[in-house]
Parts: sequence; C-alpha cells; structure tokens
Amino acid sequence: MLKGTYTLLITPFNDKLDLDEPGLRLLVKRQVDAGVHGIAPLGVTGENTLMADDEVFRVTEIVVDEVNGRCPVIPDTCTSGVKATLDRIKVFKKLGCDYVSVYVPYLALPKEDGIIQFYEQVADASKLPVIIHNSPGRVVVNLSAEGTAQLARHPNIAGIKEGVKLLDHLAKLVYLTRDEDFSVFTGKDTTLYPLLCFGGHGNFAVAGNVIPGVMKDICEHYARHEHEKARDLHYQYFSVFEILRAETNPIAVKEALNLMGLPGGKLRLPLTPLGAAKKAQLIEVLKEEGLI
Repeated sequence: MLKGTYTLLITPFNDKLDLDEPGLRLLVKRQVDAGVHGIAPLGVTGENTLMADDEVFRVTEIVVDEVNGRCPVIPDTCTSGVKATLDRIKVFKKLGCDYVSVYVPYLALPKEDGIIQFYEQVADASKLPVIIHNSPGRVVVNLSAEGTAQLARHPNIAGIKEGVKLLDHLAKLVYLTRDEDFSVFTGKDTTLYPLLCFGGHGNFAVAGNVIPGVMKDICEHYARHEHEKARDLHYQYFSVFEILRAETNPIAVKEALNLMGLPGGKLRLPLTPLGAAKKAQLIEVLKEEGLI
C-alpha cells in the first residue's frame, strides 16, 4: 500500500519555452535527496496539457532516469478517453514508471456510471497500477465517495488522489475503503495532516516542490506516532501551503522556485505570471520561513 508524500513536480521551461532538461534533472535530484516517498510529474502542476506528446514522454524519460529506482514515479495521463489513456500508459510502462495517475474524464461531462466503467476498463487493460485522480475543480464532474469505494475493490486500482478538500468527504473515503488494499491521498497540502488523523495515507504535494523535506517529515512523524511534531509542521508551513495555490497552480510554485534560485522557469500560455500583489505576499511568506 502506498503511503507518504509524492511531489507534484513542476516542468521547467527555459526562456524560449522549451523543456529545461538540466533544470528538470536538478529538481528531481533535489526531491530524491530530500527523501520524498515518490515523484508525480505531468499533472496540472507539471503543465501536462500544455505539452506535445513527445515532450510529455521526454519529461517522463528524464524523471525515471534521474530517480534510478530510488522512489516510485507516478505520472498523470491528463487524458479523458479510454484509448488515449491506455496509449499513454503503455509508453509510461515502457519508460519504467511504477504507477499511473488517471484523471476523472473531462469535457465529456460523464455520469457516475460512465466514470466507474471508464476506470474499470482502464484498470483491466493497464500494465501499471492505477491511481484515481478526482478533481471536480478542474473537470467539473465529481466521483462520489461511494463510487470510489466501488472502484477500490478492483485489484489494479491502488488508490485515489482526491482533489476535494472537504474534510467530511475525505473522512468518508477513508471509512468506506478501510478494508481494501487502497490508499487515500489528498491533493491539497492544507489537508494532509487532517487526512492522516482520519487514517488516510498521505498526499500528492504542490508544496513538495518548495519544501520536500517538510512534507516528508509530516508523514513520517505521524507514522512514528509523533503527532505533535507533525501538527507543528502543519501549522508552521500552513501559510506556504496556501500561497503556493495563489491564482492558478502552478503559477505561484514556479515563481517560488525562481525566487529561491531554483529552475522554476517560465509558464506556457494560457498561464501568465503571478500578479504583483500575490507576488509580494509570496515573497513575504517565503522570507518568514527562511526560504529566500
């Protein structure tokens, strides 16, 4: 069963908006050196949908090569239909990934029975274990806790990256899947500590780009029953968790990395740079925590 923190890795682009390959390798090395439990490239944070297929696969190739088996690599397909999803999974498997994250289908506005059948067909054919990615803020439709519990019984569905941050929803997910070999992760850094208290398993972390060691420590303190230490880190870095979601992810987290002297790089359109007011707030928060 997967546990811990998995960094939702950004994709650095240079001034020409091409992939910054040395920068990406540096970022991956930093994650591995910090001891994160896994790396999750190519989600929304990684600007997957703003890249061509060959770029998506090159990012995957670099991440897998740099990780070199030291932690799981879990890319996101960022696809909607069954065929497109399985086509990407085949390449991810060939490149050496360990799991795959699969979005609830977008644009089609499916009913819940369609979402469930989509995941069942993908999981039946996938050569990688599947992690559900539920994010109604991005795809409009929502997979219910009951629907998730049904899918949790599938032997090739390993867990969920849950984008709903309502605590009653997270608690229900843990409750309904408690007897399954199924991991419940939050996709929001602000709800990592509460989810652990409910019996959840960890998070997919935007903040892991900036403070990978902190995210790892929250999970590991909790696993060692050092609950106060985990809680104290949650409180200390809560303002970081919030500001890194300013405007639209990954706008603020890439700006934060640039401010820290790391290769956050440029954004691709339609994403635009962080506004002046939020940038000032970001600088203040990073200075308060000694990050710049």
